[in-house]
Amino acid sequence: MGLRRAMLERHWDYMDQFAGRMVARGPTFADDGTLTGSVHIVDLPDVTAARAFAFDEPGYQAGVYRDVMLRRWRNISGRTMWDFVSEHPGRGRYLVLGLGREGPPDATEPPGPDVIAYGPLLSDDARMTLGTAVLLEAPDAAGAIHALGPGRHAAVEVHRWRFGGRPS
Repeated sequence: MGLRRAMLERHWDYMDQFAGRMVARGPTFADDGTLTGSVHIVDLPDVTAARAFAFDEPGYQAGVYRDVMLRRWRNISGRTMWDFVSEHPGRGRYLVLGLGREGPPDATEPPGPDVIAYGPLLSDDARMTLGTAVLLEAPDAAGAIHALGPGRHAAVEVHRWRFGGRPS
């Protein structure tokens, strides 16, 4: 945790370069509040740019992160976390990943004002849907799971999530 803290300013300086392309970012947590990782959704032109974004990040270069997972994602909602205005104070924010659903890209968005960003996880060539990612507010993790609908995915992961970025 000490190395991560020591790298935060350099991390934020690096992320500031991508501010105009950032859809969402922030840390993820276990139910007990333990930091489990982070999510960065960035609109980049291609796979090469995505790899450079992830692997040139100062924290990664310093060994702060053990693993990095890159996924192509289509922002069907068209929103960013900065466009989202919470309608329900006191609700939690979640990253929900529906995994293991293959097929043509899904063009539907779950209804409701609680969705921050939504879209399909795609194969590298963007021809197949491999899952769904949604950022949303919900009363709890069980409520967050329902955003994907029952039976659409082989597995669902729910991560507590907080808006990230340089503190004001």
